[in-house]
Amino acid sequence: MRKTFALTLSLSMLLTGTIGCSSSNTAPAAGNGESQPSQAQTDTGKGKEPIKLRVAWWGGQSRHDYTLKMIEMYEKNNPNVKIEAEYASFDDYWKKLVPQAAANDLPDVIQMSVAYVSQFGDRGQLEDLAPYMANGKIDKSSISDSYLKIGQYNGKQYQLTLGVNALAVVYDPQMIKDAGANLPSKDWTWDDLEAIGAKLKAKGKLAAANIDDRNFLAYYLRSYGENLFKADGTALGYTDNKLFTDYYTRLQRMYNNGYLLPLDKQSQKKGVPEDDELVLGNAGTTFTWSNLFAADAAIAKRPLEIAPPPGPNIDKGLYLQSSQGLSVAKNSKNKEEAIKFVNFMINDIEANKIMKGERGVPISTKVQDAIKPLLKPEEQKVVEYVAWAGQTAVSDNPIDPVGAVEVTKLLTDTSQQILYNKIAPADAAAKFSKEANAILAKNKK
Repeated sequence: MRKTFALTLSLSMLLTGTIGCSSSNTAPAAGNGESQPSQAQTDTGKGKEPIKLRVAWWGGQSRHDYTLKMIEMYEKNNPNVKIEAEYASFDDYWKKLVPQAAANDLPDVIQMSVAYVSQFGDRGQLEDLAPYMANGKIDKSSISDSYLKIGQYNGKQYQLTLGVNALAVVYDPQMIKDAGANLPSKDWTWDDLEAIGAKLKAKGKLAAANIDDRNFLAYYLRSYGENLFKADGTALGYTDNKLFTDYYTRLQRMYNNGYLLPLDKQSQKKGVPEDDELVLGNAGTTFTWSNLFAADAAIAKRPLEIAPPPGPNIDKGLYLQSSQGLSVAKNSKNKEEAIKFVNFMINDIEANKIMKGERGVPISTKVQDAIKPLLKPEEQKVVEYVAWAGQTAVSDNPIDPVGAVEVTKLLTDTSQQILYNKIAPADAAAKFSKEANAILAKNKK
């Protein structure tokens, strides 16, 4: 029997409208069903000591703009609090955050990736959020346990996800039709992608700028019943290098055929929607996360569609994941206020009417229900896609182990050597396996 997720229920209810719609900015206190005033309504901040709170996140310009509006709302309702915003593109964000962590100077509230939870958690740099949910300072009454599980590591709640999403391919249907190729679908294959690439190349277009190594190799392995990492994180999750070889043989062929953006141009990208080749009109697809579809469509200003990554075995490859979450730094001098802000971002209905699920489908069913009438067609497509992915996927995906960041860098370097034809995919597979396992073996207790 196919496994489904508890979170699928809440998404399905959002789509079908079976939860009563609420426009009230109220949330029940944790552990009971009585309606209580929201934090924004009750905490005026009058007469309290001034507090400076540092909040950090990554993203494109549209995310920065609406997050600043949410911060303004929080400051208005908590006039003693001044929030210092720290934001950047994804790569620049981590280049800044890692040295901050080394200096024990992390922002109070950190937008966190599942790729880094274990690394920061094992170093004792993240606060366990579970006690704050237990005492009601973070309201979990409308959040499924399956959502909470996404941010758990070694028995601690180090992250609370801002929303769930799934790997996806966003595509330009008109461009692909004009090239004479078949559109991506819910049962298309990697061979279909190459066929699209050939047609687009003849029209002077790319199939995609690139295909992210970490996420889509992991997806490919999963689609054949394997995993990138072992469950205990002490080694790679596969032993036969054939899948790695097959995947990168195809990717190398696509690159050599001119279906992907040259590496020197890829290196200049910031990883934000504004500079995506699909958005710019130069590529027929982009391999991405579902939550970015709405931003891509808004910036591109032309009709785009969303599909799963190529198959076969899409149901095995897909999984639901935190788009990004919020963590609180262990070194925060204003931990209680940081916790209040996390609760605000997760549960405050008026604030989430500004965000409208751009960081992924909200984890609070109350928030889901409240923003449903506000969603634009492209935003509704994201919700529908994530609901479909949740019903389709047959397993979840654990948080990356300690050492995963180093392994990912090794994988990126290896991929570039393959695409530059400096190493054959089979030789690269053996080399990567040996070096990655050595990195992960250090985690053995």
